[in-house]
Amino acid sequence: MSDDTVAGSGDSLPTDQAELQADQQIPPDQPGPQDQAAADTAAVPEQPAADPASRVAQLEQELTALREQHDNLNGQYMRLAADFDNYRKRQSRDLEDQRLQIACNTLSEILPVVDNFDRARQQLNPQHEEAQTLHRSYQGLYKQLVEVFKQLGVSPMRVEGEAFDPSLHEAVLREPSDQHPEDVVIEELQRGYQLNGRVLRHALVKVSMGPGPAEQPQEQGG
Repeated sequence: MSDDTVAGSGDSLPTDQAELQADQQIPPDQPGPQDQAAADTAAVPEQPAADPASRVAQLEQELTALREQHDNLNGQYMRLAADFDNYRKRQSRDLEDQRLQIACNTLSEILPVVDNFDRARQQLNPQHEEAQTLHRSYQGLYKQLVEVFKQLGVSPMRVEGEAFDPSLHEAVLREPSDQHPEDVVIEELQRGYQLNGRVLRHALVKVSMGPGPAEQPQEQGG
């Protein structure tokens, strides 16, 4: 190989590198990344400023809608509160009625015992010390029983001489009476009781029919 050939090969190497570097360089007329970003930003159209009057109208519409929603929710709450209050009152009345009914049923079962005590007390006629002691015992027991009834709200009816009232009295007998007008209680046959103003047991009574028919005077024969 001649010296000219070697020398030619050595001289061609720097020329190829220069051409490769020239190919990798960005042409002067092509934009860079920063220029592209700036161009994209400039391409976005600017939003026009909102009209103040339109914005105020929009806010008023939103406020009106919120007020309507508030009124609807408040109305629902008030109805719910009223329904709950009515339910609570109804439950309270039902419980009170149930409690009163249980008390009436229980006391009604005890009333015959009170009647027996009262009859036994009236029939006792103590003549000596032992009978008087028994009489005092009956009186004490009866007084204690009446006191318990009083504490529970039970009170006896006083019916003699009162006008007959079917809501309080039960007429067992009717008879003429010159001393009492018609429909007046003339005798109590069984005592009635009330529980806090409510009839626990009707009183069994005898009711006057008023004066009987006047007797016609007998004519004397001639």
